[in-house]
Amino acid sequence: MAAVAVFGLSNVNAQDENTTGGFAEGDVFATGSISFGSETFADEKLNQFTFNPSVGYFVSENIAVGVSLGYMSSKSEDGVSDDIKVSALTAGAFGQYYFTPGEQFSFLVQLTAAYTSGKTEVGDAEAKNNGFIAGFAPGISYFVSDCLALQANIGVLSYQTTKPDFDGAESTDNFNIGLNLTDINFGITYKFN
Repeated sequence: MAAVAVFGLSNVNAQDENTTGGFAEGDVFATGSISFGSETFADEKLNQFTFNPSVGYFVSENIAVGVSLGYMSSKSEDGVSDDIKVSALTAGAFGQYYFTPGEQFSFLVQLTAAYTSGKTEVGDAEAKNNGFIAGFAPGISYFVSDCLALQANIGVLSYQTTKPDFDGAESTDNFNIGLNLTDINFGITYKFN
């Protein structure tokens, strides 16, 4: 099982002194998201944690590139069978195109590619897997101050391949198109001055 962290970066363009925020060529930014969830149904309980930081740089007026890391951990227990623990690490790169980078509000599109390595534990048994994830997501960025922006990305198109880490294992390939509320990722972006 693998988790993907997809994060938004900001864009470039000269700022107007009367506007709040915006990006310009040469800007460096950090962005990311963190989440924790807990779900209980009868005797079943699921806890999940994700952390997805990334750093980017505007190479031109409208294009930002960067690197990202991600960590996901979940634990499922029902009080009867063995607990199921899943964890995954991702490392990747991304590119973003901003339509109005120098403005307070901008639409953007993002391409991501990441390597993922995960582990599933059931009792004393353990299974490892490795994979690759690629995705395309539109998004929006809104500066609430000169250095701080809120960003949302919607995972519309993605491909993931995962292969268990043992001889003779077959890979699992997933291709996803669509809009689901669980595919919306919110994050905070900080622009360094």
